[in-house]
Amino acid sequence: MKNWILIPITIAFLVVSWFIWQASPEYIRRGGPLLVLGLTLFFLAVTFAIERSVVLWRAGGRGNVSSFVKNVKGAVHGGDLASAVAACKAQGGSLANVIGAGLESYRRRQAAPAGARDDAVEKARRALQEASALESPNLERNLTALSTIASIATLIGLLGTTIGMIRSFQAMSRAGAPDATQLALGISEALVNTALGLITAVIATVLYNYFTTRVDAFNTRVEETSYEIITLLETGKES
Repeated sequence: MKNWILIPITIAFLVVSWFIWQASPEYIRRGGPLLVLGLTLFFLAVTFAIERSVVLWRAGGRGNVSSFVKNVKGAVHGGDLASAVAACKAQGGSLANVIGAGLESYRRRQAAPAGARDDAVEKARRALQEASALESPNLERNLTALSTIASIATLIGLLGTTIGMIRSFQAMSRAGAPDATQLALGISEALVNTALGLITAVIATVLYNYFTTRVDAFNTRVEETSYEIITLLETGKES
């Protein structure tokens, strides 16, 4: 998701949140306008979750990844680099892009004169590293936003709680009998904002940890597969 797209999306969510707040039951509206910001953060967390799910799904490519890796390793072991590169292009995932870059680099240097083939494996290793460095940021993008939303949502809930309690204590501090309406309004504002802030924070935190785990697993898979491919190119045997 491009950064500039976030501006109209955020504005749209603010408008939608405002109308939701206006159409909510009385006890929800008592949470005050701060709920509009809380709802906006909630919608942004869901949006980032959907966007990351689509990106990671596309990064998986076509077909089973384990079968793909097995087929590529078999092709490399048999010396059929053209088939291995073709399999990477057909699979189309992030792992395939990384492995394909390394194999393509090695194959180009294989076709070079004898004197230029000595560093073919080292060039392939560098190509794998560079391709991995290009793929990882795409998978990690917006994960920091989810973490930030979790933190801000908690603080928004705390701020709503504080404002609500201030209103409650003001109602209790008046001379004579406390203003029951203002007291109830303050308590409702405190509890509703706290609930929304915590719900959003919990969801954003769970999503952040889930996507971070998937990205880490991808990076580990890339490192393992890259090592195995380099070993095959160097020795002709699997590690």
